[in-house]
Amino acid sequence: MSPIARFTPSRQYSRGGLVALVLAVACAVLAWQWPVTAVAALLFFFSASVLLFLAFRPVIEIHSTHLQVGSKIVPWNSILRVDRTGWITPLGVFLELDTKSRIFILYPGDLDSSKQLLRMIRKYSKHALLDGLPHRQVWGDFVPPVEAARPLTSPKYQLLRSEDEAEVERMFQQLKSAGRIDSQSGSDDK
Repeated sequence: MSPIARFTPSRQYSRGGLVALVLAVACAVLAWQWPVTAVAALLFFFSASVLLFLAFRPVIEIHSTHLQVGSKIVPWNSILRVDRTGWITPLGVFLELDTKSRIFILYPGDLDSSKQLLRMIRKYSKHALLDGLPHRQVWGDFVPPVEAARPLTSPKYQLLRSEDEAEVERMFQQLKSAGRIDSQSGSDDK
């Protein structure tokens, strides 16, 4: 099954890591004559190790049924919560699974692909809370309305006996035929 989207680490991290490694070696060589450059060598080496660590992060694939981070497969319906860390590049996201375990996803990509990955993770995690909010509230999904309660029929109370109702109906017809009940438009007695 081919993925919907595939997110690979940005090449900038590997290039930056290699440059920092070369500078670390150069500063280490110079440290034999100027010991102060040993501090710079350590800083460049630390920077190189962080950048190379990010450069060799596993590929993240989005499938219609699951999220795949390297060889780890996470079904969408097992994700209960998606929380951002505040990091955009590299992107850091915590996923809480139904097994009560948490996964930290670290994606070292450019700004646009990081935003797209975050959007897709949030979109496909339909059963999850997204930063504490329900999925349908964040995405504005249509929630079928709760069936409205049928209006209660008002009870019919018998106010008059059937003989009295017949008498009232007869009097109404008599007044109507005599012309005593007419609409209020027209001539009034002055």
